[in-house]
Amino acid sequence: MTGPSVTEVYAGLVAAGELKADPDQAAAATALGKVQAELEAVPPRGSTLWRFLGKKPEPARGLYVWGGVGRGKSMLMDLFFEHVHIHRKRRAHFHEFMLDIHARLKVEREKEKGDPIPPVVTALADEARLLCFDEMVVNNMADAAIMSRLFAGLIDSGVTIITTSNRHPDDLYKDGLNRQLFLPFIELIKDKLDIFTLDGPVDYRRDRLGDAKTWLVPNGPEATVALSDAFFRLTDYPPEDRAHVPSMELDVGGGRMLHVPKALQGVAVFSFKRLCAEARGAADYLAIARRFHSVIIVGIPVLGPQNRNEAARFVTLIDALYEYRVKLLASADATPDALYPEGDGRFEFDRTVSRLMEMQSEEYLAEGHGPR
Repeated sequence: MTGPSVTEVYAGLVAAGELKADPDQAAAATALGKVQAELEAVPPRGSTLWRFLGKKPEPARGLYVWGGVGRGKSMLMDLFFEHVHIHRKRRAHFHEFMLDIHARLKVEREKEKGDPIPPVVTALADEARLLCFDEMVVNNMADAAIMSRLFAGLIDSGVTIITTSNRHPDDLYKDGLNRQLFLPFIELIKDKLDIFTLDGPVDYRRDRLGDAKTWLVPNGPEATVALSDAFFRLTDYPPEDRAHVPSMELDVGGGRMLHVPKALQGVAVFSFKRLCAEARGAADYLAIARRFHSVIIVGIPVLGPQNRNEAARFVTLIDALYEYRVKLLASADATPDALYPEGDGRFEFDRTVSRLMEMQSEEYLAEGHGPR
């Protein structure tokens, strides 16, 4: 039994005033509704009708939805994934998916039974006939080298792929090392998936922030309330249900996990102590920067020689967030230029001050999430 289509759900949200009418979003919802209908028309695997067909049904053609930041891509993906009525489906942030792939490949290589990619493809296709990815971005050779064979195998195995990205397929892994090895993947995407541009004039994510300050001084109840309000605006989560905001465990590599106290719709909330008072390094901060488009940090103290380790980690954290154009909202005991007022290390902190100031600018806030 099927429920309402993503097209109908989207139209209902607009009619109820929960979403603004947007013709580009409506067109994307229609495209996703078409994929939904095709997926739901396929009989369940192992059913009498499946066996009657005598062969594996043709998979629904996938969709690559790309466009600028804050245009509603993830919101539409949420609606689609929630309402597509099939059993074997999986949604993941693209970076997390590739970490899973490399872990599976490592296991297969240790078996020393030949090419590790086919058994990984077989296992994935057995687990899900629909794979949905948020923010497809490729920034390392390890991913680029395997993606063509991996995704060709998945599609040949009947898996439908829906993905969002801030980039046109032709711009993926642009200027990357040995990019020629990645070009077959781009051609595969353009051949096997429908390319849909969602790049309307309104940046809804930026629009939700409004004129809200992104760096609040000092720490305290007033700043906490302002950051809480910003979180609920960015995520569309009902404030009256604040006690049930989900958390998550973020895989930061090396078999380590980082607890994210609040994580929803690409927005994460951390305390300064959790990020910088604990033993953390660049790998942790890069995992955060890849996974979240907006990060809220509360409780940043004045820094100096007395807490040099925390200050050094904070510098590395800001470098990672800046590199991936993450929107930073924070409460602190001082403005950026007064955050490290004196002492050994003050000169080296100047670059961080400059980046913190730039991260509050309209130009920075309007940029898309992803590596520079």
